[in-house]
Amino acid sequence: MTLEVMGVLNITPDSFSDGGLFTEKSAAIAQAKQLVQDGATILDVGGESTRPGAARVSIAEEISRVVPVIEAIKDLGAAVSVDTMNSETARAAIAAGASIINDVSGGLNDPAIFQVAAETGSKLIISHWRGHSDQMDSLNQYESIGKDVTSELQTQVNLAKAAGVSNIVIDPGLGFAKDADQNWQLLDELDELQKLDLPILIGASRKRFIAARLTEPDTVEARDRATAKLMHELLAKHRLWGIRIHNVKALGLRQN
Repeated sequence: MTLEVMGVLNITPDSFSDGGLFTEKSAAIAQAKQLVQDGATILDVGGESTRPGAARVSIAEEISRVVPVIEAIKDLGAAVSVDTMNSETARAAIAAGASIINDVSGGLNDPAIFQVAAETGSKLIISHWRGHSDQMDSLNQYESIGKDVTSELQTQVNLAKAAGVSNIVIDPGLGFAKDADQNWQLLDELDELQKLDLPILIGASRKRFIAARLTEPDTVEARDRATAKLMHELLAKHRLWGIRIHNVKALGLRQN
């Protein structure tokens, strides 16, 4: 199985590490080209920040952010994913050229997203999630995090399949309703998720639990180095479908 490398392209003013950098279409296109050059096989375009405490945006605003960029980058040689939890945005993004729906809410925010994935034949990434950014930090009670996350993912997978979705990837939802220690514990228990016998995506890039174990000052560059190190360690232990990362170059996949 070839590893998919999902390069993050945030078309948002308020994402925690790159908010505002790619809100201009020309900047977004340039970043997309760089991500592909560095080894990205998927470009994940998001128009709403999911950082802790982030404010929601209207669906109309989200669509206006992502659709023009998707239309502009769909022929760069990488698949395009839309990072959204809204079915209307997902439908518009697929019409614009995306082929993957990356729903961090796993269908909990808007269950109609299952129907969109089924009707369009899109790949659907179902993440573990318990609530929006303004409340997720209070929703981190688990009896056994590996088993609980797996069970909750199974519920959403079953709903997706019942709606007719056949191409599913799962994501443990690192950083969502999990504190730093719980994230690390969940990574230690990835074997639980593998019992679902579905492709697994890991999105750990630049997250708070990465920063919690830094042995150097907390900077974007330090988080990138730590993320790359973690990804290589996980890939040595587990058979993953893909990894989601802001700085693809830090992985050292290609010599530019």
